[in-house]
Amino acid sequence: MPPRIRICSHCLNSIAQRSSIPPPSLHRFLSTASATISSSPPPFSQTSSPPSTRYPPTQPPSHRPPEFRKSQLHRQYTSLLRSSPLMLIFQHNNLKTYEWMLVRRELDTALRSIDGSLPPSSPPLADSIKIQIIQTRIFQAALLVVEHFRPEQFPSSPEAFTHALSSTARYAGISKKNLHPLTPLLAGPLAVVSFPTVSPLHLKAVLSILAPHPPLFAAPTRRARPGYHDPRTQNGLQKLLLLGARVEGKVFDTDEVRWVGGIEGGMEGLRAQLVGMLAGVGAGVTGLLESTSRSLYFTLEGRRGMLEDDAKGPPEEKSAE
Repeated sequence: MPPRIRICSHCLNSIAQRSSIPPPSLHRFLSTASATISSSPPPFSQTSSPPSTRYPPTQPPSHRPPEFRKSQLHRQYTSLLRSSPLMLIFQHNNLKTYEWMLVRRELDTALRSIDGSLPPSSPPLADSIKIQIIQTRIFQAALLVVEHFRPEQFPSSPEAFTHALSSTARYAGISKKNLHPLTPLLAGPLAVVSFPTVSPLHLKAVLSILAPHPPLFAAPTRRARPGYHDPRTQNGLQKLLLLGARVEGKVFDTDEVRWVGGIEGGMEGLRAQLVGMLAGVGAGVTGLLESTSRSLYFTLEGRRGMLEDDAKGPPEEKSAE
């Protein structure tokens, strides 16, 4: 404890005269001296600002603290689901790091070969198609938010927050937890392959590498792709199992996924088939309408001929006259 310092009475009187404070008692110790300061309490405001103004616009309050890794994964999965119209779901059985590296290498090589065969007007998709491991529980929560949460259904008020990590979004997804058809597949270790657009050609290449099914989805030959037939690569591919897919918000099983990948010519071929079907339907409708009008015309012409013959009378009466 520091020693106490005595202050003389003359010094205390001079300080009191300068600060207009009444002089304290003589021989008061500096460590125990206290000045009486009159301060008025701050005015109390009866009205409080809304929550939207108490938080920064870049970080609104969330159900889970945003600095946690689970919160960041939830935001990442939500963005992935909203930006990927086509997503394949695989079950992986403890692939090692080098096995994942080999699988990604073969997948990237197959996708780049498809990009090279497309016309220059088609955008390349090899860099945008990714395979990644997901946390099943967090992915399921993000899926429920994307599928069942609609921010426009909630009134726009400063008291309500409608972002993906808000309590409103969480309770909207939990209320329909077991109603989504993809829920039975979200169990165990999973990995997803996300596509930025629905491309049957790229889907066929991915299925030929990760889930070959001859003859339509046959694996590449040893002569064309020797790295694919490497024992370490095959060991990693055998640990992947295709469970299903999410295509444009709908759940597809393995057969339906292969049907999408088996569309000839990709999206251009699908558009050509659609145009052909519409043209055939239009031609059929036109022929049907023409045949109906033609038969009506012939019927009316025949009836008019009959009426004209009746008006002229029989030919024998005209010759007798």
